[in-house]
Amino acid sequence: MNVCNKSTQTDPYALLRAALTLFKKTPDELQEAELRKAEVQAKNEWKIENRILNAPEAGAVIISDKELQAAYQEIRDRYEDDESFFSDLAKNHLNKDSLSAALYRQCRVNVVMELIASRAPDVSDVEIGIYYHLHPEQFNRPELREASHIFISINPDYPENTSETAFSRIQEIKVKLQKKPYKFADLALKHSECPTALQGGVLGVVPRGKLYPELDAVLFSIKAGEVSEIVESEIGFHLVLCKQIQKAETLSLQKATPKIRQIMNERSRRTCQRAWLASLS
Repeated sequence: MNVCNKSTQTDPYALLRAALTLFKKTPDELQEAELRKAEVQAKNEWKIENRILNAPEAGAVIISDKELQAAYQEIRDRYEDDESFFSDLAKNHLNKDSLSAALYRQCRVNVVMELIASRAPDVSDVEIGIYYHLHPEQFNRPELREASHIFISINPDYPENTSETAFSRIQEIKVKLQKKPYKFADLALKHSECPTALQGGVLGVVPRGKLYPELDAVLFSIKAGEVSEIVESEIGFHLVLCKQIQKAETLSLQKATPKIRQIMNERSRRTCQRAWLASLS
């Protein structure tokens, strides 16, 4: 299959990819200024791909019919039927043959770039150790608390939600919880005026500073399994349950190593690819 060098017009498939990348739209959905930007990017990418495919490393790259068919089928499977699939191709000035040709080209480019990336040197343990000590913030996990709450709002426009009435209501709930603390979720579902009531009042696992300041201060002062005293915030009254505490933790170098190795290997691969591309005439 020959690779055509289209220097005077924009390749339809390259333009489609550029439009989706830049604007998440197909070319026919773009405004004039957007289309111009997409065309510039498509032509630039086409030139870069030509340099890749003209490099010596590309000479030995062969894409099998099976690989090409898999790439084609992956796109076809996004559509419910052939009619919608081929209609979309036509809108973007493509057909089965031109799409296959574009995918063949893209597959070759991908294989060459993967080959170049494989030349990247392995990351050493010393480099991993340096990264770990230079980026401590990535490996420090703050204290987290799993929280739920029951909320009664203050709204003077409603008799049952005046400040006095709302406080009386939350007090009654507090008394019930003192006798049956395991009923927190049931009481939240029945009484809480927060949307979280449908999930038994669950607020989730939160770090410091995530909740209203009044709730935050109380949540991080009580023990696991404990229900707070009544807390007043700017929107009403709350009862806070601390279900579980995850202590602050600093990930050890040993535990952090796989993540660091992945980050640095990927960075090394990209650096190797960029250097190779820069060396091409």
